[in-house]
Amino acid sequence: MKVLIVYDSVYGNTEKIARAIAEAITASNEVKVLRASGANPSQLTPVDLLIVGSPTHAGRPIPAVQDFLNKVPELSLKGVNVAAFDTRISKKIVGVFGYAAGRIAGNLKKKGATLVASPEGFFVTGGEGPLKEGELERAAGWARGILQTKK
Repeated sequence: MKVLIVYDSVYGNTEKIARAIAEAITASNEVKVLRASGANPSQLTPVDLLIVGSPTHAGRPIPAVQDFLNKVPELSLKGVNVAAFDTRISKKIVGVFGYAAGRIAGNLKKKGATLVASPEGFFVTGGEGPLKEGELERAAGWARGILQTKK
């Protein structure tokens, strides 16, 4: 299976999650990990699974991820399985604005993709992190769970 993981990261936390996801599923799959600024929508065509991740800022993905999503043509993801994740702080006030993963998933679905996992959030201890203990392992488990649904 060809897997593409597109992410962006401000303080390195989202990159760590993206790499943990990639490492968890690399064994029997061809996995490519790209920063959103280096990803081109033309790379999406031969992909079986697309995973997109971003830090949550004001309830949304950061601009580099949003720009990548905006460049993906309408209905170009028909037949592509997708999943979305974000990094977030766990303060209640943040929940009022929502999280990036849900918005990413909604955007991908509008482009014709099939969502194969619920949008997932991974927690940081503060605005700049670090990741909460156990989040890298949880990300790896989430990724393995996605693969189980595809078998």
